[in-house]
Amino acid sequence: MKQKDVKMKTIFNQRVVILAGKSSSTNIVYNALKDDFHIECIILEDPVKKVEFLKKRIKYMGFWRVSGQVLFKTTIAKFLEIYSKKRISAIHRENKMDDAALPKELVIPVTSVNDDKVISLLQKHHPAIVVVNGTRIISKKVLNAIDARFVNIHAGITPKYRNVHGAYWALVNNDFENCGVTVHLVDPGIDTGSIIYQSCISVTRQDNFATYPSLQLAKGIVYLKKALNDIFDGRLVTKKRSLESKIWHHPTLGQYILNRLMYQKK
Repeated sequence: MKQKDVKMKTIFNQRVVILAGKSSSTNIVYNALKDDFHIECIILEDPVKKVEFLKKRIKYMGFWRVSGQVLFKTTIAKFLEIYSKKRISAIHRENKMDDAALPKELVIPVTSVNDDKVISLLQKHHPAIVVVNGTRIISKKVLNAIDARFVNIHAGITPKYRNVHGAYWALVNNDFENCGVTVHLVDPGIDTGSIIYQSCISVTRQDNFATYPSLQLAKGIVYLKKALNDIFDGRLVTKKRSLESKIWHHPTLGQYILNRLMYQKK
C-alpha cells in the first residue's frame, strides 16, 4: 500500500466530531485539536433561551435561590470577569490556548444536541470519537445513535464535584486535593461517566472565580489529547472513584460573600 493511501486510511479511521455549545472554550478546544486530529465537523447548538432556562431553574431550585444566583452572576461574577482579563489572557498565552473563530465550513448549527438532525449528522459522518463541550445533557437516543466514544472535559473532580464550578467549591471546602479537572466518557447523567484522566490545578493569589475555568480548561486539554490518542491506539482505560457524589450549582450572592468571609478567616 502506498504511503499516501496509508495516511488516508489512518485519517478515515480517526475521525472526530465536536458537539458543542457556542463559547470561547469551544473555539479553544477546536484549535487545540485541529493539528493533531481529523475534525470532520463541528455541530454547534444554540444556547438555551434565558427565559426558558430561568423558568426551569426556578421550578427546580426555587425563586429566591435562583434570584441570588442571578444577582451574583450580574454583579460579583461580572466584576471578577472584567478585573481578571489580564490574568485570563496570561493563562491562555502560557498554555497556547487559541480562541480564534471556528472555520465556517466545518460548523453545522443545530437548535439542540438532542435534535434528530444531530443523530442524522452523526450517522452521516460516523466519527470514532465525539468531543463534547458545553452542551445540554445529551440523551440516550443520541449517545446510542452511533458506535463512538463521547468524551468531555469536566471542570471539576468527579464524582465529588459534578455540574458547575468544581474548582471554586473544592476551594471553599478546603479540599485542595480535589480541586481540578476530569476527562471522562459521557453517559446520560450529569458528569457521571467513567473517568479517563483527572488532574489537580495550581491556583495562585492572582486567581479567583473567573480564572479557575481557564486553568481547568488548560489542564483538561492536555488530558483530552491523551484520552483521544488512547482511544485511537486501543489502550483506553477508565475508572470509577469511591468519592462522595454531589451536584453543585452556581453560588448565590449571599453564599459567595459568606464563603469569602469564611475563607479569609482560615
